[in-house]
Amino acid sequence: MKLFKTILFFTFILTTLFSNLYAQNITIIHAGKLLAVPGKGVETEKTIIIENGLISSVKDGFLNPEQLGYAQDSVNLIDLSKKFVMPGLIDMHTHITGERNPNRNPHEWLTLNDEDFALEAIPYLKITLQSGFTTVRNLGAKYTNINALKRAIAKGIISGPRIIASTGAVSATGGHGDFHGYRSEVLNALEKDVAICNGADDCRRAVRALVKQGADVIKVTATGGVLSNTSAGVGQQLTDDELLAIVETAHSLGRKVAAHAHAADGINAALRAGVDSIEHGSYLDDESVMLFKKNDAYLVPTLLAGVYLGEESKINDQIPPFIVKKIEQVIPVVEASFRRAVKGNVNIAFGTDSGVSKHGTNAREFELMVKYGMSPEASIKTATINAATLLGMFDEIGSIEKGKIADLIAVDGDPLTNISILKNVQFVMKSGEVFKD
Repeated sequence: MKLFKTILFFTFILTTLFSNLYAQNITIIHAGKLLAVPGKGVETEKTIIIENGLISSVKDGFLNPEQLGYAQDSVNLIDLSKKFVMPGLIDMHTHITGERNPNRNPHEWLTLNDEDFALEAIPYLKITLQSGFTTVRNLGAKYTNINALKRAIAKGIISGPRIIASTGAVSATGGHGDFHGYRSEVLNALEKDVAICNGADDCRRAVRALVKQGADVIKVTATGGVLSNTSAGVGQQLTDDELLAIVETAHSLGRKVAAHAHAADGINAALRAGVDSIEHGSYLDDESVMLFKKNDAYLVPTLLAGVYLGEESKINDQIPPFIVKKIEQVIPVVEASFRRAVKGNVNIAFGTDSGVSKHGTNAREFELMVKYGMSPEASIKTATINAATLLGMFDEIGSIEKGKIADLIAVDGDPLTNISILKNVQFVMKSGEVFKD
């Protein structure tokens, strides 16, 4: 009996010790208003319990550690009882390794190394995270840069959002994803981009090469683009059989496909090929809406990019004439296309094209979405539920529910009545770690 009591005593001591050690990884948040699942309304006075970076439960009322079975001094208690709490935001279209600047030397890429661009991205990553975007999908950056940045963030060496990345973009020779505007001797001296392809078989090779480089998602430039220095316009540039080969190959390798597309012919060709999302979608027509719904595909509208380029074109007289012409052509039609998508109940996921616009101003996209006919809560849903679903990560991020990663933000006021509030995020948590308070 004495031995049995001794064993019980030490078992109690060890259990208490390990319980206290475990509790050190527990955070309790008191949320005054909580939009746990955008689209399902706001709750008040909730307690969120986070264990080892994951949400373990969400309970009614402001519960203290003792009520939850924890010692007061072993739990990190965060008081957001006067704040509006919601999931971390997701931007599905960024270019995090660069940023347009009217005063910048446009030929810097001829003198700088990959390392320069990676270092330049560090403040862009930080300001994006501090603005409430805990996850981004980066659609276009050299694999040596973006993969290194992803690893540095994952290891905690630098702060930034979780990155889902393409490592370039599949493009036709002379297409939007190719180099333009320089002498042929300069272009021929560059290392060949593995993503430039011609013909269905070559486009399959390009997809496989990008996957080998570490691409999480495949980007394809189905049409011309506004910022490529060429008079090729914004119509379809890859053929139907090339697009189909790209999508089939990407899907066979477990990668989704994001298609840059402006004109309706390219949008519809990409949707018929089975892409998962259309980026920009400036000229949607009735067939586009039908194809979106038939294929359960998503539109990532990047409204902010057009608005920003319109603003820049008024102050920057160094923009090449070919690009100016396309800015003037595309920007006036974007609003009507977005309104058509909203009216047609197309799946929409939030994306800004940041890097074209200033990093850290991503939330301006919400203002434009609401201005162009979307409700505030629906716009928030595009940057949480919808974006997480498109990423294939809804079981991990996009809402504040049991078992999900603890990505949370908080603001003063109510963004459901004033969406502009999201431009001033007060609190940011990613994977249970506080990055802004």
